[in-house]
Amino acid sequence: MMSNKLTLGLLQLPVGRDVANNVRRALESITQLKADNPLLQLAILPESFNGPYSVEEFRRHAEPVPDGPTCQALSKLASKLGIYIIGGSIIERDARNMLYNTCTVWAPNGQLIGRHRKLHLFNMNIETEQLGGVQFDEGDALIAGNELTVVQIGAQKVGIGICHDKRFEELARLYRIMGCSMIVYPSAFCICQGPMHWELLQRARAMDNQLFVVTCAPARNNMSGYVAYGHSMIVDPWARVLREAGQGHELIVETIDFDTVVEVRRQIPIYKQRRTDIYEQARANIYKLGSVLKM
Repeated sequence: MMSNKLTLGLLQLPVGRDVANNVRRALESITQLKADNPLLQLAILPESFNGPYSVEEFRRHAEPVPDGPTCQALSKLASKLGIYIIGGSIIERDARNMLYNTCTVWAPNGQLIGRHRKLHLFNMNIETEQLGGVQFDEGDALIAGNELTVVQIGAQKVGIGICHDKRFEELARLYRIMGCSMIVYPSAFCICQGPMHWELLQRARAMDNQLFVVTCAPARNNMSGYVAYGHSMIVDPWARVLREAGQGHELIVETIDFDTVVEVRRQIPIYKQRRTDIYEQARANIYKLGSVLKM
């Protein structure tokens, strides 16, 4: 019988312009984390862990999935260490030369078991007193994915999203309906959004869907063009923050117990109480009204 516990590691790593060095640091960090924690089963890397999170840089460090050097390195390491690896995200270049923000998931035998192309491309234009205007649009360089991604990690189904995906509650709800007990979002949230929404969004997704929510971010570099917030986090199904990193280079190891998912869903059985009949009828009426208004 498979255990309901999972020991996972979050690797909040610095990311520079040297792709080979970024990948080498990730491999060495995972290897050391496993050596220091023999029970480690899952390692999670940040969004854009192998190159700068920058529209201007994306094409320079893009590579194919799964045959590019970063993917091949993760595959070999997963097999060598006998662990699962959620490879944060990299910029994927497909056969048509289109670019995607893509998370790969590797099994302990080195096989690719999941590829999630970011569904919701990050687009912001925020004005703040501290930072002035902050603008970013992934759509200037990237194509959005079109498929949900659920992987089997041990006894658990795990949904995958990337950063901005966590803002969309419909995605998390679908993962819950599909049987997930955890959602992992590799994320490079910016510092202008982080203080307001980082923890709030994760706790909301965990509370609404009664599952674990895990994020892994790059370490903060105040000299980079895009400054990541950091604060990689594990939130449990009660919406409690179990672990939170600071701003800098940090590695977190935590054993989580999925019996908590069963416990919360039994004690607060909201999914049994959902009035899908009402929701679906209201949605149909709204769409019908929208069609009338457009005519």
